[in-house]
Amino acid sequence: MIIRDKPGLLQLLFSVRGSVLPKILPRVLIATAFATGLVWLDQNYVTLPHTNAAPFAVFGIALSLFLGFRNNAAHDRWWEGRKLWGRLIADMRSLSREVEIFVPERADRHRILILALGFIHAHRLNLRQLPPASAPLKWLSAADMATPHPPCTKLNQMTQVIAAAAPDGHAKRAFADRLESIVQSQSGCERIATTPLPYVYSLLIFRTTYLYCGLIPFGLIETAGWMSPMFVAIMAYIFIGLAEVTEELAHPFGETVNGLPLDAMCRTVEISLAPHLDIPVPKPLKADRFYLS
Repeated sequence: MIIRDKPGLLQLLFSVRGSVLPKILPRVLIATAFATGLVWLDQNYVTLPHTNAAPFAVFGIALSLFLGFRNNAAHDRWWEGRKLWGRLIADMRSLSREVEIFVPERADRHRILILALGFIHAHRLNLRQLPPASAPLKWLSAADMATPHPPCTKLNQMTQVIAAAAPDGHAKRAFADRLESIVQSQSGCERIATTPLPYVYSLLIFRTTYLYCGLIPFGLIETAGWMSPMFVAIMAYIFIGLAEVTEELAHPFGETVNGLPLDAMCRTVEISLAPHLDIPVPKPLKADRFYLS
């Protein structure tokens, strides 16, 4: 995720980090070159059809509505993912305090919290579909990552330790409620990660966008002339760029620059649990060139 202060005018104009421009630049250049070729043909060889720009205004409004709808749907997924991770962080902090209250044995308390850290990291790796070799060895073992579903493996281990360590039914009930809340957040994240936006939306948006950028030069040649490629480049940047932004936001747990900073949030959990484990508190992760992973 990009973390930076309010940008100034020059930063707004020339900032590339966090922008979708590197991804869409080849497509924008192709649309511009196509428009340039049409103008050149029209000016030098054969008169092309000169249509009125009014139909393209209506076409553009319809395309904007499609893109707006998809952008809202993608942002809802991104924001829901952030809320679910926020609840996970809150649950981890509450768990550390409940362990201090209800579990009398220090070794059992530490075991539960170490398993909780293993779960949060396994959950991050699972959402990002990273290989087992990416697991932090401090909290996860190779055996953990070899199981069919490592996050659930860590939760099952936590359940076993809590069942044996909790002194009474009241404590077990409190832990059961906490684990239920954790599982609800975990399941919500996995639902987002494994259920993409319907493919037909992407198909319709991208087809319509390229069709619009390919046809709009015919509506501009008569009035804009050699300025047509510039206007086409601007429109291609807007429509193709917005379509690409929705692609990134629709996958909030990815490692794109606009994805959620899962590494930083896992570090936040480590910082919160460190005092309860009697270990040094790690430093928060900082953005690298405005990018927080």
